[in-house]
Amino acid sequence: MTSSETSPTPQPAPGDRRRWFALAIVMTAAFMDLVDVTIVNIAIPSIQREAGASFSQIQWITAGYALAFAAGLITGGRLGDIHGRKRLFLIGIGGFTIASALCGFAANPEMLVASRILQGAMAALMVPQVLSIVHATFPAHERGKVFGLFGAVVGLGAVTGPLLGALLTEWNLFGLEWRPIFLINLPVGIAGLILGSRYITESKAPKALKLDLVGVALVTLGLLMLLYPLTRGRELGWPLWGYVSMAGALVVLAVLVAYERRKAGRDGSPLVELSLFKVKSFAAGIAVQTVFGVALGIFFLVWTMYMQFGLGWSPLKAGLTGIPFSIAVSVAAGMSVQALVPRFGRMVLQAGALVMAIGVLLYIWESERYGLSIAPWQMALPLIVMGIGMGLIVAPLTDAILSEVPREHSGSASGLINTVQQMGNALGLGLVSVVFFGVIDDQLAEAAQRPAVGAAFVDGFQHALGWVAAVMAVIFLLMFALPKRPAQHVEGAGEEPSPASEKEPVLVP
Repeated sequence: MTSSETSPTPQPAPGDRRRWFALAIVMTAAFMDLVDVTIVNIAIPSIQREAGASFSQIQWITAGYALAFAAGLITGGRLGDIHGRKRLFLIGIGGFTIASALCGFAANPEMLVASRILQGAMAALMVPQVLSIVHATFPAHERGKVFGLFGAVVGLGAVTGPLLGALLTEWNLFGLEWRPIFLINLPVGIAGLILGSRYITESKAPKALKLDLVGVALVTLGLLMLLYPLTRGRELGWPLWGYVSMAGALVVLAVLVAYERRKAGRDGSPLVELSLFKVKSFAAGIAVQTVFGVALGIFFLVWTMYMQFGLGWSPLKAGLTGIPFSIAVSVAAGMSVQALVPRFGRMVLQAGALVMAIGVLLYIWESERYGLSIAPWQMALPLIVMGIGMGLIVAPLTDAILSEVPREHSGSASGLINTVQQMGNALGLGLVSVVFFGVIDDQLAEAAQRPAVGAAFVDGFQHALGWVAAVMAVIFLLMFALPKRPAQHVEGAGEEPSPASEKEPVLVP
């Protein structure tokens, strides 16, 4: 195995079916992670009731996962580059399965919080390897189709989580209440572990690398200093130390950049490959991904609370309402990469931003028109429009970010993609305290009857979605920095770089 550290990564032959089995395995793992991020929200009332969890513990059941996930993603990607992406994927999916079992059999809220943090850390080892394995396994001319499938998986995972969580909670299988939302990961994880060890081809960076422990410490510290106050700020009354911590995070991240620049010149093994940001498509795509994460962080949390707490819908009714959105995202994602982007280029992504903004505005209008009497079928049109817009963005954006990234840095690049998306989500969740709770808190303090409570949530929902529409407009403008046309892959494109090309990316005109 050590020879692969200094030799090119072996790539399956074009006729090798193993790579499609490998794709199915890593996509299933990615889907499992996406579902797990959202499945918990729908079961929070059951967890609070049956486990006796406090409000603070409930926050950490959701936030602990996100914090561990975001803090470990870049490190997970680099570990895959060093020790093998298949090896780290298998460790990650095995650890994720064990952590899921610990969550499902948690004896008290404290154990559940600790298990969720472990689950997020294991996801940070598993998820970066997904795009890295795809990047290392498939030739350039096949990646468009693959990323289209990845976009469809993202779309399905975004809404399948709440629906699956609603079904498992309401069915109360074997009297286990909320626990099956975690235990369902066990058979999937075990199957992925067995099949992955057989069908996934090992790949590493083509040159020997070292783990940058100082970089790991700085990244983890900086992200925790930023995300922890955002996650708990509202609950604690936005204390001064939270603002100091967030400002200090910027200083830590600035120190990280300076340190990584020196380390790259010293031994060529930085944790964050700063040379990636010299690739215009990567730098612009990372900016879009971050802001897009903000929009999604605001929308999905507010949407869930609007339906369940504002309209008083059951978890199952709320979950079923999201099906049109899920289908629209999946269909549009597949079409965007395979048919639209090759023909229209960047305009497809920009159209997606505008379409999603139109869907958000339509949702605001219908929410105001129908008020508390709105029905799921009346939400279908804005959700379909929003889903189409999201699908036009999510799959081709991933392809645009990674298309010109050298394969030896694919783990670091995919770790950055996932990290900035999680950072964007965290920023969006932090903004919910301002754009949603800030609107409804005063009304809820005065509300004594159900209609008044519902009206407060409707007002907060409309206000928050106005911010989402504004963020989509910003994304539209940022997309002007993306390449006008997708890279036209030439003969040999996507193959392992030669020693001369390892120093900097080869940009395809």
